[in-house]
Amino acid sequence: MNVKQFIKQHRDQWKELEKLASDLHKKKNITGKNLERFHSLYQKAAQHLSYSQTYFPDEEVTSYLNGLVSKSHNLLYKDQITSWKQASDFFGHKFIGLLYEQWKFVVVAMLLFTIGGLGSYFTVLSDPLYLYSVLPGDMAQNFDPEKLGESDGMVDAPVMSASILTNNIQVAILAFAGGITFGLLTVYVLIYNGIIVGAIAALFWHYDMTYEFWAYIVPHGMIELTAIFIAGGAGLLMGYKLFVPGEYSRGYQLKRNAKRSVQLLLGTIPMFIIAGIIEGFITPAAISLEAKYLVAGLTVIGLILYVALGSLKLRKAELHKAQLQ
Repeated sequence: MNVKQFIKQHRDQWKELEKLASDLHKKKNITGKNLERFHSLYQKAAQHLSYSQTYFPDEEVTSYLNGLVSKSHNLLYKDQITSWKQASDFFGHKFIGLLYEQWKFVVVAMLLFTIGGLGSYFTVLSDPLYLYSVLPGDMAQNFDPEKLGESDGMVDAPVMSASILTNNIQVAILAFAGGITFGLLTVYVLIYNGIIVGAIAALFWHYDMTYEFWAYIVPHGMIELTAIFIAGGAGLLMGYKLFVPGEYSRGYQLKRNAKRSVQLLLGTIPMFIIAGIIEGFITPAAISLEAKYLVAGLTVIGLILYVALGSLKLRKAELHKAQLQ
């Protein structure tokens, strides 16, 4: 049996299970007959998932069945959990699982940013006057490397942190929402932001202040850019599925992958909050450059530990679910 025959043979049962699951979730049409039918269809869907994982591991139907079985399982066996527990589960391991599933799109987002950054860096490196061609006029005129650090300790940190957080989230939302344009806007946002960073980095190189420049960038930048790459990857995922819908309609792909992409975007919010706090309170603080680099190192270690611990929790949760099935 090939995948098309498999889908055609069982699709009606899956649709019926979806309908019953939706009714039970909304507490509609809860009768003994419906509950019995729901349980029967759930067991069959679990068997179909096992078959699909064995013979069609890379097909979208396997991912679809995994979601359907998980949703049905939760309705059957799970107690109602608090919002705090849901948030803990999501940020504890489910978000890591989404990253593992979509890591290729996150890497592509990083590469697009890097391409833009390297292109503008070497352009301005060849002639600093190109800065005015690469960046908007107001932005280019506001950068004076010789004044770097003059306002350390003098800024209104809470206001600055809130402003930075708002701006970064706006960039992430734009990168994510760009997926609806088949990913074209997302590509533009990622490359353009890379161009800005690369051009400014080259300007500071001309003033022999590369070490100082990155000391003011990497403390918050490691987390901030990671979050932007994830948000950009979410937009690219949605755009790719709209551009190459496969056997499903674009409407279905939009509905399915928009939900997944929104979850990826939501997962970046704590990262933006942390990056905003660092950028508002630590980056402009009157501390040594070495201390700023130390903060950057700690943020990288924190990210690695978060992914590592989340991976362990994810494997534990998947093992528990397999045992229940």
